[in-house]
Amino acid sequence: MRIRLDILASNPKRQLCHFQQHIRSWGITHHQILAHSHLRFQRCFQQCKEEAKPVVYIGQSEDGRNRFDNHNKTKSFWKTAIFCVSKTQNFTQAHIRYLEWYCMQRAKEVGRYTLENGQIPASSNYVPEPMEAELLDVFETISTLVSSLGYPVFEPISKPNRSSEQFYCQGGGSDGKGQMVEDGFVVYAGSRARIQVAPSATSSVIPQREKLISAGVLDEVEGEYRFTEDYLFSSPSMAAAVVLGRSANGWVEWKNEHGKTLSEIHREGTE
Repeated sequence: MRIRLDILASNPKRQLCHFQQHIRSWGITHHQILAHSHLRFQRCFQQCKEEAKPVVYIGQSEDGRNRFDNHNKTKSFWKTAIFCVSKTQNFTQAHIRYLEWYCMQRAKEVGRYTLENGQIPASSNYVPEPMEAELLDVFETISTLVSSLGYPVFEPISKPNRSSEQFYCQGGGSDGKGQMVEDGFVVYAGSRARIQVAPSATSSVIPQREKLISAGVLDEVEGEYRFTEDYLFSSPSMAAAVVLGRSANGWVEWKNEHGKTLSEIHREGTE
């Protein structure tokens, strides 16, 4: 079955559909799915409502419409879906079961999103070894297309390297270490944050910390919070506020080993 872009997009000028090799992918909102009762899909990702990390559910189906009808009755956590479909219609159940398993494995390893699927099998025997190499190629295509739609589910958070500039945020017992990346600011595992929150902290600091504690990203150890994993913040200011436990301008709080601020390096240094 072929699915046309104009069926899915509420604005025909907005290009949601992406093509590469033999895979087609697009994003669609919850309301758009409900509006098009005739749609059928082979496999999909569902982006869930906001938590400390974005939440994703990865699934596969030969009849996506029935899958979503069931989810509408039993689940309320998602708001956007991304579909990945074979343009040649040559995926078997074995293919999509393997891709579902591998996508879940990669999403869990990368750790950008919280995986809603629950327990993932440790290994897969869905396809013979010669076919696996071809499906790993398909996965790379899926990863690229899903990222191009704005959801880097399978892209690792950038790690520090010898040439990267690293920054530190300290004060009141806090000791944060991180780095600017393309889509925000990463605070690295092992960074320490003060437990006390200053009365002057903005209303967003406490809820953000609570989300991180609930997700296990912040863990209380010996009277302080420690980051248990690398965590990507949308801005350096929110990263600094969580580390320091108060309102903070991350562009001046984060400094390199020579004492230069993030602003001096990334803003003033480019003027």
